[in-house]
Amino acid sequence: MQITAWTVFIAALITALATGLGALPFFLFKDIPRNWLGVFNGIAAGLMLGASFSLMDEGMNLNVLRLLLGVLVGVVFISYFHGRLETDSSTNVAGLKGADAAKSLLIIGVMTLHSFSEGVGVGVSYGGGQNLGSFITAAIAIHNIPEGLAISLVLVPRGTSPLKAGLWSIFSSLPQPLMAVPAFLLVTIFRPFLPFGLGLAAGAMLWMVFAELIPDALDEISHNSVAVTVALSVAAMLGFQTLL
Repeated sequence: MQITAWTVFIAALITALATGLGALPFFLFKDIPRNWLGVFNGIAAGLMLGASFSLMDEGMNLNVLRLLLGVLVGVVFISYFHGRLETDSSTNVAGLKGADAAKSLLIIGVMTLHSFSEGVGVGVSYGGGQNLGSFITAAIAIHNIPEGLAISLVLVPRGTSPLKAGLWSIFSSLPQPLMAVPAFLLVTIFRPFLPFGLGLAAGAMLWMVFAELIPDALDEISHNSVAVTVALSVAAMLGFQTLL
Protein backbone atom coordinates (compact mmCIF):
# COMPACT_ATOMS: atom_id res chain seq x y z
CA MET A 1 0.00 0.00 0.00
CA GLN A 2 1.41 3.38 -1.03
CA ILE A 3 1.66 5.93 1.77
CA THR A 4 0.29 9.34 0.79
CA ALA A 5 -0.23 12.60 2.64
CA TRP A 6 -3.93 11.69 2.90
CA THR A 7 -3.07 8.37 4.55
CA VAL A 8 -1.04 10.19 7.18
CA PHE A 9 -3.69 12.88 7.69
CA ILE A 10 -6.49 10.34 8.25
CA ALA A 11 -4.33 8.29 10.62
CA ALA A 12 -3.48 11.37 12.69
CA LEU A 13 -7.13 12.49 12.63
CA ILE A 14 -8.10 9.14 14.17
CA THR A 15 -5.63 9.76 17.02
CA ALA A 16 -7.25 13.16 17.62
CA LEU A 17 -10.79 11.74 17.67
CA ALA A 18 -9.69 9.09 20.18
CA THR A 19 -9.01 11.86 22.71
CA GLY A 20 -12.75 12.53 22.92
CA LEU A 21 -13.32 9.01 24.27
CA GLY A 22 -11.85 10.19 27.57
CA ALA A 23 -15.13 12.00 28.31
CA LEU A 24 -17.27 8.82 28.05
CA PRO A 25 -17.28 7.97 31.80
CA PHE A 26 -18.99 11.29 32.52
CA PHE A 27 -21.99 10.35 30.38
CA LEU A 28 -22.65 7.58 32.93
CA PHE A 29 -22.26 9.73 36.05
CA LYS A 30 -24.52 12.74 35.78
CA ASP A 31 -24.39 14.21 39.30
CA ILE A 32 -20.85 14.60 40.60
CA PRO A 33 -20.47 15.87 44.20
CA ARG A 34 -18.31 18.98 44.46
CA ASN A 35 -16.01 17.33 47.03
CA TRP A 36 -14.93 14.87 44.35
CA LEU A 37 -13.17 17.76 42.63
CA GLY A 38 -10.06 17.12 44.73
CA VAL A 39 -9.95 13.47 43.74
CA PHE A 40 -10.42 14.30 40.07
CA ASN A 41 -7.69 16.95 40.20
CA GLY A 42 -5.38 14.37 41.79
CA ILE A 43 -6.15 11.81 39.08
CA ALA A 44 -5.63 14.39 36.33
CA ALA A 45 -2.31 15.37 37.93
CA GLY A 46 -1.17 11.75 38.03
CA LEU A 47 -2.15 11.10 34.42
CA MET A 48 -0.31 14.21 33.26
CA LEU A 49 2.76 13.35 35.35
CA GLY A 50 2.85 9.88 33.81
CA ALA A 51 2.49 11.35 30.33
CA SER A 52 5.29 13.88 30.96
CA PHE A 53 7.64 11.13 32.21
CA SER A 54 6.93 9.16 29.05
CA LEU A 55 7.62 12.21 26.85
CA MET A 56 10.94 12.91 28.58
CA ASP A 57 11.99 9.28 28.33
CA GLU A 58 11.32 9.32 24.59
CA GLY A 59 13.10 12.66 24.18
CA MET A 60 16.22 11.47 26.04
CA ASN A 61 16.60 8.68 23.51
CA LEU A 62 16.71 11.29 20.73
CA ASN A 63 18.68 14.28 22.05
CA VAL A 64 19.06 15.15 25.74
CA LEU A 65 20.11 18.78 25.26
CA ARG A 66 17.20 19.60 22.94
CA LEU A 67 14.84 17.85 25.34
CA LEU A 68 16.07 19.89 28.33
CA LEU A 69 15.86 23.11 26.32
CA GLY A 70 12.28 22.21 25.42
CA VAL A 71 11.40 21.54 29.08
CA LEU A 72 12.82 24.94 30.09
CA VAL A 73 10.94 26.78 27.34
CA GLY A 74 7.74 24.89 28.18
CA VAL A 75 7.88 25.89 31.86
CA VAL A 76 8.65 29.54 31.06
CA PHE A 77 5.96 29.72 28.36
CA ILE A 78 3.13 28.25 30.43
CA SER A 79 4.12 30.34 33.46
CA TYR A 80 3.97 33.51 31.34
CA PHE A 81 0.65 32.40 29.81
CA HIS A 82 -0.76 31.81 33.30
CA GLY A 83 0.33 35.29 34.41
CA ARG A 84 -1.49 36.85 31.46
CA LEU A 85 -4.66 34.90 32.26
CA GLU A 86 -4.61 36.08 35.88
CA THR A 87 -4.80 39.69 34.74
CA ASP A 88 -7.80 38.96 32.46
CA SER A 89 -11.03 38.40 34.43
CA SER A 90 -13.11 38.10 31.24
CA THR A 91 -11.83 34.62 30.32
CA ASN A 92 -14.70 32.43 29.12
CA VAL A 93 -14.12 28.88 27.87
CA ALA A 94 -16.04 25.58 27.82
CA GLY A 95 -19.07 27.37 29.32
CA LEU A 96 -17.02 28.44 32.35
CA LYS A 97 -15.97 31.87 33.56
CA GLY A 98 -13.37 33.41 35.82
CA ALA A 99 -10.90 31.17 37.68
CA ASP A 100 -12.51 27.93 36.50
CA ALA A 101 -12.29 29.11 32.88
CA ALA A 102 -8.64 30.09 33.35
CA LYS A 103 -7.73 26.63 34.72
CA SER A 104 -9.65 24.95 31.92
CA LEU A 105 -7.91 27.07 29.29
CA LEU A 106 -4.53 26.22 30.82
CA ILE A 107 -5.05 22.47 30.70
CA ILE A 108 -6.47 22.63 27.16
CA GLY A 109 -3.49 24.76 26.14
CA VAL A 110 -1.01 22.35 27.75
CA MET A 111 -2.55 19.32 26.06
CA THR A 112 -2.64 21.18 22.73
CA LEU A 113 1.11 21.84 23.03
CA HIS A 114 1.53 18.13 23.69
CA SER A 115 -0.40 17.33 20.50
CA PHE A 116 2.05 19.20 18.27
CA SER A 117 4.85 16.79 19.20
CA GLU A 118 2.53 13.79 18.82
CA GLY A 119 1.54 14.96 15.34
CA VAL A 120 5.19 15.26 14.36
CA GLY A 121 5.74 11.79 15.81
CA VAL A 122 3.01 10.31 13.61
CA GLY A 123 4.34 12.00 10.47
CA VAL A 124 7.96 11.04 11.12
CA SER A 125 6.97 7.42 11.87
CA TYR A 126 5.22 7.07 8.50
CA GLY A 127 8.47 8.22 6.92
CA GLY A 128 9.82 4.90 8.19
CA GLY A 129 7.16 2.82 6.43
CA GLN A 130 3.54 1.67 6.70
CA ASN A 131 4.06 -0.83 9.53
CA LEU A 132 5.92 1.59 11.80
CA GLY A 133 3.45 4.39 11.06
CA SER A 134 0.44 2.20 11.82
CA PHE A 135 1.97 0.98 15.09
CA ILE A 136 2.82 4.50 16.30
CA THR A 137 -0.63 5.77 15.25
CA ALA A 138 -2.39 3.02 17.22
CA ALA A 139 -0.20 3.61 20.28
CA ILE A 140 -0.82 7.39 20.25
CA ALA A 141 -4.57 6.91 19.72
CA ILE A 142 -4.77 4.66 22.79
CA HIS A 143 -2.57 7.04 24.81
CA ASN A 144 -4.88 9.90 23.89
CA ILE A 145 -7.86 8.36 25.71
CA PRO A 146 -6.50 8.92 29.26
CA GLU A 147 -5.27 12.34 28.14
CA GLY A 148 -8.84 13.18 27.12
CA LEU A 149 -9.92 11.86 30.51
CA ALA A 150 -7.46 14.24 32.22
CA ILE A 151 -9.06 17.18 30.41
CA SER A 152 -12.59 16.00 31.25
CA LEU A 153 -11.65 15.49 34.92
CA VAL A 154 -10.89 19.21 35.11
CA LEU A 155 -13.80 20.47 32.98
CA VAL A 156 -16.84 18.39 33.95
CA PRO A 157 -16.76 18.82 37.76
CA ARG A 158 -16.57 22.58 37.21
CA GLY A 159 -19.79 22.61 35.18
CA THR A 160 -18.89 21.76 31.58
CA SER A 161 -21.15 19.17 29.95
CA PRO A 162 -19.59 15.78 29.03
CA LEU A 163 -20.28 16.47 25.35
CA LYS A 164 -18.44 19.81 25.47
CA ALA A 165 -15.61 18.20 27.43
CA GLY A 166 -15.27 15.55 24.73
CA LEU A 167 -15.26 18.16 21.99
CA TRP A 168 -12.65 20.27 23.79
CA SER A 169 -10.55 17.12 24.23
CA ILE A 170 -10.70 16.50 20.48
CA PHE A 171 -9.90 20.16 19.84
CA SER A 172 -6.75 19.86 21.95
CA SER A 173 -5.55 17.07 19.64
CA LEU A 174 -6.26 18.78 16.30
CA PRO A 175 -2.58 19.77 15.90
CA GLN A 176 -1.87 16.07 15.37
CA PRO A 177 -3.34 15.79 11.84
CA LEU A 178 -2.17 19.34 11.05
CA MET A 179 1.46 18.57 11.97
CA ALA A 180 1.60 14.96 10.78
CA VAL A 181 1.41 15.75 7.05
CA PRO A 182 4.28 18.31 6.86
CA ALA A 183 6.34 16.09 9.18
CA PHE A 184 5.78 13.15 6.81
CA LEU A 185 6.64 15.20 3.72
CA LEU A 186 9.70 16.79 5.36
CA VAL A 187 10.95 14.05 7.69
CA THR A 188 14.59 15.13 7.68
CA ILE A 189 13.64 18.71 8.62
CA PHE A 190 11.13 17.86 11.37
CA ARG A 191 12.98 14.95 13.03
CA PRO A 192 15.57 17.17 14.82
CA PHE A 193 12.78 19.28 16.37
CA LEU A 194 10.99 16.26 17.89
CA PRO A 195 13.00 16.08 21.17
CA PHE A 196 12.52 19.85 21.68
CA GLY A 197 8.77 19.47 21.11
CA LEU A 198 8.58 16.55 23.55
CA GLY A 199 10.41 18.60 26.17
CA LEU A 200 8.20 21.63 25.55
CA ALA A 201 5.06 19.58 26.21
CA ALA A 202 6.59 17.81 29.22
CA GLY A 203 7.68 21.09 30.82
CA ALA A 204 4.24 22.64 30.38
CA MET A 205 2.60 19.54 31.86
CA LEU A 206 4.91 19.49 34.88
CA TRP A 207 4.18 23.16 35.59
CA MET A 208 0.43 22.55 35.32
CA VAL A 209 0.60 19.59 37.70
CA PHE A 210 2.56 21.33 40.46
CA ALA A 211 1.23 24.89 40.10
CA GLU A 212 -2.47 24.17 39.56
CA LEU A 213 -3.78 20.61 39.84
CA ILE A 214 -2.08 19.41 43.03
CA PRO A 215 -2.72 22.68 44.96
CA ASP A 216 -6.39 22.55 43.88
CA ALA A 217 -6.62 18.92 45.03
CA LEU A 218 -5.10 19.85 48.41
CA ASP A 219 -7.83 22.47 48.88
CA GLU A 220 -10.50 19.75 48.74
CA ILE A 221 -9.01 16.56 50.24
CA SER A 222 -6.26 15.58 52.70
CA HIS A 223 -2.56 15.52 51.87
CA ASN A 224 -2.54 11.73 52.25
CA SER A 225 -5.48 11.31 49.87
CA VAL A 226 -3.79 13.54 47.27
CA ALA A 227 -0.52 11.61 47.56
CA VAL A 228 -2.25 8.24 47.17
CA THR A 229 -4.42 9.44 44.27
CA VAL A 230 -1.53 11.01 42.35
CA ALA A 231 0.82 8.06 42.94
CA LEU A 232 -1.74 5.47 41.81
CA SER A 233 -2.66 7.55 38.74
CA VAL A 234 1.01 7.90 37.72
CA ALA A 235 1.49 4.15 38.13
CA ALA A 236 -1.68 3.43 36.13
CA MET A 237 -0.62 5.76 33.29
CA LEU A 238 2.92 4.36 33.08
CA GLY A 239 1.64 0.79 33.32
CA PHE A 240 -0.90 1.50 30.58
CA GLN A 241 1.79 2.91 28.32
CA THR A 242 4.23 0.07 29.08
CA LEU A 243 1.68 -2.60 28.19
CA LEU A 244 1.44 -1.08 24.71
